[in-house]
Amino acid sequence: MPTCNQIMTPDPDFCLCSTPVAEVAKLMKSKNIGAVPVLDSEDDRRLVGIVTDRDLVLNAMAAGRDVNATCAEQVMSPRPRTCSPADDIATAIEIMETNQVRRLPIVDQYGKLVGIISQADVAIRMSKTKKAGELLQEISKPEIINRQLRRRAS
Repeated sequence: MPTCNQIMTPDPDFCLCSTPVAEVAKLMKSKNIGAVPVLDSEDDRRLVGIVTDRDLVLNAMAAGRDVNATCAEQVMSPRPRTCSPADDIATAIEIMETNQVRRLPIVDQYGKLVGIISQADVAIRMSKTKKAGELLQEISKPEIINRQLRRRAS
């Protein structure tokens, strides 16, 4: 089984806590990505959260926030689940399935962002195994989605 380092997209695009939400949305559109890791500073590169397209819709737009005055830190999902580059891809898939997330940041031993694994990375790079299909199936289970929505609402 390959490691996260072999499957991940290295050096992913990111934003800072202070980045306006409008800029995060433009980055997502221009790069055709659905999530942007949030770092504390460009120099440190320590991961503090992740902004997904869903976060933008629910925590910014639906909440009626000014997307130019609202920063990433205000809408991000803090402390996302992560893996290290040396972790087995099975570990990453299990975290993605259990937490029903489509993207998993990869951080080094200091918590610095080094890569990201998406559902597509797993599907493309592991197409010869049935794990990719299982991942899609697990992430999309309605009861898990409902549980996560209830957790976010509380």
